[in-house]
Amino acid sequence: MVYQPHIDVIGRPLWKSLRALAPPRLRPARSVLLRQGDPATHVILLESGSVLVTLTGPEGESALLAIRGAGELLGELAVLDDKPRSATVVAAEECRVHIVPAPEFLAFVERHGLLTPMLRHAITRVRESETVRFELATASVSVRLASALARLVEAASAPAVERVVRLTQAELSQMIGASRNAVGMALKPWREQGWVRTTPSGGLLVRNIRAIQSHARAQT
Repeated sequence: MVYQPHIDVIGRPLWKSLRALAPPRLRPARSVLLRQGDPATHVILLESGSVLVTLTGPEGESALLAIRGAGELLGELAVLDDKPRSATVVAAEECRVHIVPAPEFLAFVERHGLLTPMLRHAITRVRESETVRFELATASVSVRLASALARLVEAASAPAVERVVRLTQAELSQMIGASRNAVGMALKPWREQGWVRTTPSGGLLVRNIRAIQSHARAQT
């Protein structure tokens, strides 16, 4: 099954109505939008930007579950089943969001008969997260890093030939479960080829994601 964002699942007219329930707000890159373990008091509608969905283990280790782009709802499953947040969501770039209180979201879902489509969509996301975790457990550092960069580029707010990933090398290493040195070694040949370079802010300018993916697969 091909993954679809929420805007396609519920349809654009209903998406527009849901968006109108709360004013837009801007959240800067690296800001925490939802925190694992917090009560489910609201749902976030992601109008623009992209986010990282991560899971923190008992020893403080962090693992990437997914990368989401515009047209997604964040934190809706915890609201639907009235349980604490199961993951942390961090802005990968500046995001424009609408924060809809849980009671208003639940009333909207009931009014428009959206519970079943929402739950089916949640199951699809769980399966996608399982695929990501399997990749993190079995693939090489180069493949994991190339895959993460590709997801970040794909989910970015606007298409572009070159895309800035506003995450440091340390943050990328934590995200894919690798050491900082291992990530640096994976980046080295890509930098030498001009496919990626470090920005003054410490992020990465991805200039040729397809070449990066091809190179990573060829090293396995």
